[in-house]
Amino acid sequence: MSREPARVTLYSRPGCHLCDDARAVVERVCAELGERYDEVSIDDDPQLLRRFGEEIPVTFVDGRQHDFWRVDEQRLRAALAR
Repeated sequence: MSREPARVTLYSRPGCHLCDDARAVVERVCAELGERYDEVSIDDDPQLLRRFGEEIPVTFVDGRQHDFWRVDEQRLRAALAR
């Protein structure tokens, strides 16, 4: 049985309070809309660390960068409604 890929990806790192805030928004919105999300630690990948090190948390929706530093709940809902 194939599983649809998550529409939202949250790039984060341990101990990041902005990441904790973003995770709470992403979890709430995805739960309410029946969407899945994946969380990826940039600390586990040197390329991601170079790319996003100063911008975390970074969210992607449907493979495209959506937000960084903060997740706007209404913007995320609108993106997932498309």
